[in-house]
Amino acid sequence: MRGMNNTQSQTFSDQLLAFAIPGRNSRGRVVRLGPVLENILAAHDYPKAIRHALAEALVLTALMGGLLKEDDDQLTVQIQSRGGIASLLVCDYRAGMLRGYVQHDAERVAYAGASPTLQTLFGSGHLAITFDIARTGKRYQGIVPLEGASLSRAVENYFFQSEQVPTLIRTAISDGPEGTLAAGLLVQHMPEGEEGRERLHVQLDHPEWEHVEVLAGSLRHEELVERSLPLEEIVWRLYHEEDRVLINPGTELAKGCRCSESYYEQVLARFPKEDRREMVNEDGIILVDCAFCSKQFAIQD
Repeated sequence: MRGMNNTQSQTFSDQLLAFAIPGRNSRGRVVRLGPVLENILAAHDYPKAIRHALAEALVLTALMGGLLKEDDDQLTVQIQSRGGIASLLVCDYRAGMLRGYVQHDAERVAYAGASPTLQTLFGSGHLAITFDIARTGKRYQGIVPLEGASLSRAVENYFFQSEQVPTLIRTAISDGPEGTLAAGLLVQHMPEGEEGRERLHVQLDHPEWEHVEVLAGSLRHEELVERSLPLEEIVWRLYHEEDRVLINPGTELAKGCRCSESYYEQVLARFPKEDRREMVNEDGIILVDCAFCSKQFAIQD
């Protein structure tokens, strides 16, 4: 590819790759999750429908997390719902570290089949996406109704409604002998040129974006979850006719639960003594469960 740097990855999963197409005022992210995904899913005995919902959410979290500029910045994706078989989904990303979990009704999931609709999964709910920017200490949050055929479509709606940034997302999930694999592609049109410039206006029907969008839409499910296919190759297949495509070296991803005994001690210290007294068991211990990794911590009050 003309103008593409010759970075080749030796690991084709658990990696996040960033790219930009300056001539089309567009940027993108592509990610594939393998062992990291399995490690996160293994924390709970999730049924298949919930595993796939969380896998898609983790891919989306990684794709959006890849838009953050500093390692200390954090992205959080949260779904709260009523009337569905899943009541809460939370994922977050910071410095290449991913974590996530789902609260669900196991009995109702058993009757929902292997591929329930988004509405069956979450009923009436909303999607909240939060960017915590460490350098400024500011938090930016967008909340949109949980609508569309998938979580990916809901995130596209978020960017359209909250950010006014034309966005296309493709995700894929595959189960096989080596475990569950999930992958995704995100492309966006950046008005007024290069990534990082202040947004002055948005053109949702810009011909440059239509070109990028059509090519991204041609990506096949099988390509995303092909374990032997480098992420750079995916970008090359889509945009090899462009004059210049810039690719940044891939970020290696890992499971990143930040729970620890000292962390929960700090959290509990914020509660009044009267409240902590009601939490202790007969041995004077407060037992705290981490929803992300299923570890239990015994905190001496």
